[in-house]
Amino acid sequence: MLDNLSVEEIQKNINNRQISIKEVLVYYLERIEKFNKDINAIVLQKDRELLIKEAEQKDNLQNSKKILNGLPIAIKDLSDVVGLKTTYGYAGSKNNSPKKNSLFVDKLIDNGAIIIGKTNTAELGVGGHTTNRLFGPTSNVYNFEKSAAGSSGGASSAVAAGLLPFADGTDQMGSCRGPAAYANIYGYRPTPGLIAADRTYQNFDIPILTTPGCFAKTPNDMTFLIDAITGRHPIDKISFDLDSSFRNAKFSEKEFSNLKIVWLSNMNGKYNIEKSILDICEKKLKDLEKNNLEIEYLKPSLDTDALWNSWTTFRSKSIYQDTLSMGIKDINSMTFQAIWEYNKGKDIQSDNLKLAFEQKKRCNEQVNKIFDKFDFLALPSAQLFPFDKSIQFPSKINETSLDTYHRWLEVFIISSLLELPTITIPVGFNENGLPMGMQIIGKNKDDLKLFAFAKIFEEIYNNSNYKPKLN
Repeated sequence: MLDNLSVEEIQKNINNRQISIKEVLVYYLERIEKFNKDINAIVLQKDRELLIKEAEQKDNLQNSKKILNGLPIAIKDLSDVVGLKTTYGYAGSKNNSPKKNSLFVDKLIDNGAIIIGKTNTAELGVGGHTTNRLFGPTSNVYNFEKSAAGSSGGASSAVAAGLLPFADGTDQMGSCRGPAAYANIYGYRPTPGLIAADRTYQNFDIPILTTPGCFAKTPNDMTFLIDAITGRHPIDKISFDLDSSFRNAKFSEKEFSNLKIVWLSNMNGKYNIEKSILDICEKKLKDLEKNNLEIEYLKPSLDTDALWNSWTTFRSKSIYQDTLSMGIKDINSMTFQAIWEYNKGKDIQSDNLKLAFEQKKRCNEQVNKIFDKFDFLALPSAQLFPFDKSIQFPSKINETSLDTYHRWLEVFIISSLLELPTITIPVGFNENGLPMGMQIIGKNKDDLKLFAFAKIFEEIYNNSNYKPKLN
């Protein structure tokens, strides 16, 4: 019924009374019932009858102008929804009942969305693979034995499998960008502050590393979700408004053909990335050149050691602060990754932070010099193809052992550290039928420009036509 309809088409049909909100909801609930058992994307769900009653109530409202009128969504299990547990995938929080919604959840509800449940996450949100001891791993929709990446893998797999029309995520170290690459969909990390968050518990002696983000099969589908949840909020001091909507973001043919993209590849050999990933990305870039885009195959002189050292200092300090705010008493009950970050973070002093800020400033200057000549940076959206979902994290790339649990996520830190909006675009599959994506990185607050590019990219390549074969 809705298999091949865009979000815009579904909304038009609802508004024209050609389909009911109840019918839309039931369609997605039935897909969840049929396919979620193999994917494990949605881990908590509201009572079906209560959801249907909510849909019927919305159907009784005449001429609703709300942007998400009746569309269902499940929230990543790191964010709060009153009436649903927020477990973080951690047994110690399995009975955690929030007293208020996360800020963007309030906006979703205000804009007509129906919150149906929660999507799976990495335990405590730490690590690039969606698995935890409370609910287990989420499967890759193209191979159920493989990882969906993380930590927002539940959201990405739900969207790719058609269990949801779109989904939210959070992104610190690629948690929206990596899962999108592993699912052949679009994943977006906005400029921090574009989607407001309650940061009252955070210590502002470090940069903002984490931001809510989004997933959808197409950029146009995603714009409905983004337009509903972005903008300034009095609680979030760094939140801001843009001067237009994402639905209206567009390029003319001439503007598109005048774009200049610099391909950073493996950072001049400093990033360990599977060669076939680089090959797939470069093939897509060469194809884009046929559309008159200028692609520069640059060997960047970026200080990747400074990037890494600054990032890991701030990340460990942030996770240490998060752990304290959650009130976890038994630190040893956490995962290896979370304990590693906690122990590193508790030893970080003001001198360490001062050095990290200096390193960040230097890296920012280096990247801005590139942006003086180019519109976007491009990097792979993963350093290896989907791996066995039964392991916690990969230990090798190209037969080279990794020195930390998260070195395989290094490709994400340039955006996260330097507060650059980034979207993962699908770029193809390997010989085993596993998908890959590429990061398109814009200047700070150039989010609309990023989406104008992504929309035309999807028009050219129609990536949303490639879907997983589910039983």
